[in-house]
Amino acid sequence: MASGFFALFDDIAALMDDVVVMSKITTKKTAGILGDDLAVNAEKATGFVSSRELPVLWAITKGSFLNKLIILPIAFLLSYFLPWVVTLILVLGGVYLAYEGVEKIVEYFFPHELEVKSVIEAPLSEEALLLKEKTKVKSAIFTDFILSIEIVIIALGTVVGKPLLFQVLVVSIVAIIATIGVYGIVALIVRMDDMGYRLIKSSKDGKGFLASIGHVLVKALPIIIKSLSVIGTIALILVAGGIFTHNIEFLHHYLETLESIPAFVKDAVIGLGVGLVVLLLVKLFGAILKAFKK
Repeated sequence: MASGFFALFDDIAALMDDVVVMSKITTKKTAGILGDDLAVNAEKATGFVSSRELPVLWAITKGSFLNKLIILPIAFLLSYFLPWVVTLILVLGGVYLAYEGVEKIVEYFFPHELEVKSVIEAPLSEEALLLKEKTKVKSAIFTDFILSIEIVIIALGTVVGKPLLFQVLVVSIVAIIATIGVYGIVALIVRMDDMGYRLIKSSKDGKGFLASIGHVLVKALPIIIKSLSVIGTIALILVAGGIFTHNIEFLHHYLETLESIPAFVKDAVIGLGVGLVVLLLVKLFGAILKAFKK
């Protein structure tokens, strides 16, 4: 009896070791999406009054946890009953990621013309500011929902074929790490300028070692947000390309013959190619709709 009890503990320990190892691998696989998630949420969480930044971020974080509570059970049911659907969703998600990445690149080189407002708007009332805040929070939670689907499906794609309990543990751990990690870093980023201003004020005449650190933090915030946006775009292309090369059989076999080309270059080319094709199709569809409306 005792030996059976200890054998059970040994099995659980072995399972948890496997889960930890696989969680590390899966987290690396989802790193690209996490980078984009971080960039998007850092942008969404800025632009509020300083006193409202953390409450807004907490509201978005709670929404993110709720998103994952909705997505995870559905993903596990699909994996158990229709595992091929997970691969299909993974490839479709890759198409969306490739499109999003290429669209960002095109937008950078060919930005849309902004409408210049000649009328100076009056300051918003407290009620209007709260309404604007709620709207922005809802938008951030919706964006998080899309990104959470991508994270969960990519994580699930790495453990398809494993026992259901193993899948649940690995993907749930990755989802929790993604939420806590992303929003924890976003909280630090959005408060960088406030920390910087406090250090500057605490020093004499705005000079000295602490003031220098404060000035660096204040100046670094916009640079970090822009850098995250660039890194996130590159990550989108590479992650999308990796999804296609690993889950579309004929692509996988063909690219294996090109041994001299580094894997990340293949992923980048495939991701850019698919994204460009989808972008052109979307633009074409939009032009056809406009023509019919006239």
